[in-house]
Amino acid sequence: MDARDKQLLRSLRLELCTEVLVDGLVIQYLYQEGILTDSHVQEIKSQTTSQRKTMMLLDILPTRGPKAFDAFLDSLQEFPWVKEKLMMKRKEMTVQDPAAVTEIAPCILKTSPTDQQLNKLARRLGPEWEHIVLCLGLSHTDIYRCKVNHPHNLQSQIVAAFVLWRQRLGKKATIQNLQAGLMAEEVDPSVIQYMLE
Repeated sequence: MDARDKQLLRSLRLELCTEVLVDGLVIQYLYQEGILTDSHVQEIKSQTTSQRKTMMLLDILPTRGPKAFDAFLDSLQEFPWVKEKLMMKRKEMTVQDPAAVTEIAPCILKTSPTDQQLNKLARRLGPEWEHIVLCLGLSHTDIYRCKVNHPHNLQSQIVAAFVLWRQRLGKKATIQNLQAGLMAEEVDPSVIQYMLE
């Protein structure tokens, strides 16, 4: 199950527990489709209340592979309003940030971006780059210098600004700080993903 769907199930967990009764067809359908095993079904049925059964199902689902979420949606025939809500929320999450859910490993976040990564980043940024470097701690004077030093090439101006940021902050100039600056300026999360590819 992809990270977005896991996040969606987590965010609607309590609501699903009150709405979905897993005693009916939900478990049987998921068993039929091979999402749940015999032992999963027994584990769910052994719970004392309907809500606990649903919670157990919600704990198991994210571990059951890429088809689990769609199979869960299909299993909600008795609960069309829940299915509709899940599909709507899923679509909203896709529109908001398709790549933000791709997590970056903590060891990468603590490193400084390389020249090559800064170059890739510069290719994807437009006029918002000035706000980003201001957010990262550079001054208007620094931006002006970058523009004067590279008057005819926007990408070179951007790279120069990020290199200056990296030099100034030293070990504090991490990909994590850069990501925070990009997010503060609402830059599309796919930009940071592209930079790290």
